[in-house]
Amino acid sequence: MNEYALVTGASQGIGKYIAEILAKKGYNLLLVSRSKDVLLSFKEELEIDHHISVEVYALDLSLSDSPVLIKQWIDELEVPISVLVNNAGFGLWGRFEELSLAEQQQMIALNIGALTALTAYLLPKLKQQKEAYILQVASTAAYQSVPSLAVYAASKAYVLSFTRAIRQELKKHRVYVSCLSPGPVATGFANRAGMQALSHLTEKYNMKPAVVAEEAVKGLFERKAEIVPGAMNKLQLIGVKFFPKILVERIAANLYDK
Repeated sequence: MNEYALVTGASQGIGKYIAEILAKKGYNLLLVSRSKDVLLSFKEELEIDHHISVEVYALDLSLSDSPVLIKQWIDELEVPISVLVNNAGFGLWGRFEELSLAEQQQMIALNIGALTALTAYLLPKLKQQKEAYILQVASTAAYQSVPSLAVYAASKAYVLSFTRAIRQELKKHRVYVSCLSPGPVATGFANRAGMQALSHLTEKYNMKPAVVAEEAVKGLFERKAEIVPGAMNKLQLIGVKFFPKILVERIAANLYDK
């Protein structure tokens, strides 16, 4: 297979396992993350184990010029891309007025800005393939407002809405777009978000990133609109759908209030 998949946030967690699964399927990989040393080690491991080609780019995607730098990098490589996985993102826990505005703007730049720009830049390449796939990574937080995760949840709501819209636009081009919405996952997300005080809660419901990645890739190639791994997460979204918003928000506030 001469096709390539681009995976952002590929050095750990769900992104790393998605990259491994795609490698097993024979995809060559373009991996983007902040840690150069981790990426180079992962590159060597994948090339030895799966006999594929792997290119890596160490970059902070929250910086405004990062998406265009990735586009230039891919243009220079001149490789055919048939899968895009927009996995990079982070959250911040705390009351909106008490969190750093600069950090919240950085979160918006990564969770929304970089995802949108990379989708736009790579669409022409994806449309050149017989069929192509885009996996946008949101969260179960996308389905309701979450006090103490206000901007994070709002950014993921954007991802969900954006994904469903362009999914319809791109069907005639055989570019199939899916949204992955995991709940708590055993990664570094909670620590990055400053949620150590809620470890008793997140650990109780954590899913293994390898399991989430398996469901994600399976759902992507089955062309599902929304992929929500885990029975508990699916039940949660049923409750969100049928209970009044004010009740859902109060429950979330009680769970996540700082």
